[in-house]
Formats: sequence, C-alpha cells, structure tokens
Amino acid sequence: MSAIWISHATRLVDFVSNNNEVQAHLYLEQLMLFPVDIQDKIINDISHLVHCNSEAVSNIISQYTMLELK
Repeated sequence: MSAIWISHATRLVDFVSNNNEVQAHLYLEQLMLFPVDIQDKIINDISHLVHCNSEAVSNIISQYTMLELK
C-alpha cells in the first residue's frame, strides 16, 4: 500500500475511533473527493473491521478507488 493511502487511512482511523463520523465524511469529501454514497460505504466498512488499523483502512480506500477506475 502506498504511503499516501496509509496516511489517509491513519486520519480516518482516528476519526472513526473517536466516533467523529462528520469529520470522517468531510475528510473523505474534501481531501479525497469521494461522493457521499461512497463515503457511507467506506465508513460502514471501517466500522465493521475487527482490527481497525491503517493497513486495513487503506485496503478499503483502495478498493473503492479501484471501483472508480474500472
């Protein structure tokens, strides 16, 4: 995983761990330019992780980014 995705994932882990869904949405929308429906899916996937860490979150972000490229 690239350092950029891991950095983004670290921020998202912090927001989700602190139950700050609004900040997570803003982060995904403003910095990463994900539409709202994709933001909801990403946050939902993150909230269901057994071990919420940067690597797992970066994999989720990467999956949704790859959907946009297909």
